[in-house]
Amino acid sequence: MNLVRAARAAAAIAATVVLGVTGAGAATAAPTTAPTTAPTTDPSMRAPLPVPYSFFAGAAQALIAPGADLPGANDWNCRPSPDKPRPVVLVHGTSGGAVTNWATYGPLLHNEGYCVFALTYGALPGQPWPVSLLGGLSDITEVSVPQVGAFVDRVLASTGAAQVDLIGHSQGTVVSGLVAKVGRPGRVNTVAAMAPLWRGSTGTGSASIGTALASGDRGRAVQFAPALAQMAAGSPTIELLWAGGSPYAPGVRYLNLVTRYDQLVRPYTSGVVEGPQTANVVIQDGCEQNQAEHLAIAADGRTADFVLNALDPAHPRVARCEAVAPYLGPTPPLPGS
Repeated sequence: MNLVRAARAAAAIAATVVLGVTGAGAATAAPTTAPTTAPTTDPSMRAPLPVPYSFFAGAAQALIAPGADLPGANDWNCRPSPDKPRPVVLVHGTSGGAVTNWATYGPLLHNEGYCVFALTYGALPGQPWPVSLLGGLSDITEVSVPQVGAFVDRVLASTGAAQVDLIGHSQGTVVSGLVAKVGRPGRVNTVAAMAPLWRGSTGTGSASIGTALASGDRGRAVQFAPALAQMAAGSPTIELLWAGGSPYAPGVRYLNLVTRYDQLVRPYTSGVVEGPQTANVVIQDGCEQNQAEHLAIAADGRTADFVLNALDPAHPRVARCEAVAPYLGPTPPLPGS
């Protein structure tokens, strides 16, 4: 393949993934280096941050402050408190990043007193803009899992903790599952999975991704974004996750949060798998007005309440129920309602 055709194929994938999956323009990946300002070591002493419940707030933050860390995250002097003993690592989805995927969870977990960390993994090396800005496109087993595993090592070394909790979204659930089971066994306590695809996806799930794979030839698209094919049902990556008959690592607790309106994971029940220390939640059960889909679930307040309960089961809270629109998030009540 000549370089011109290669660049065009890469740009086509980037455009469709950015517009179709994240719904935003170019997102600048957040660095994983320590912030330049002196952080506060005691989480209980930190000033609260505003928590946006909109998935697209992350893209806006990345555009306004290119290269900045996710608000509330990557305080490398943070030390876990006795009641929040494990740092939390956020593992984004396909074409996502540390900032673009986690506008809700950085400040939310910061306010809850956690040491929270986020990285951008799986960016394609040596690619032109905008492909170079997108995470979660490289080979999952060869690139992304080792990168997240190394980041977990760094977090544990920095905080002095023995284990981390992982929060994954979409592809980030597969990466988290493989880190817990294969990459860093014994170093993960809990995996909270939003829109998981433990069995893989049986369809394109999105018109935009389908268009990317159909443009030119499928092999070209997969060459530049191998992670897309690795999430298909029956792929070697999914088979590796299921080695031994289960996608779950022994001794790890799992929370699977799925939405009936998922437009990318097909069927949405791909993420509903029984396990010995596993809870499966359809977020619409008991709250039909919540129509959060594949993107909005990563910024949904009801979902966040379930995640917080999984991180701190000793202090459960009632999961909120409010009207949530696809893509847009919470909708205000009509006047007079």
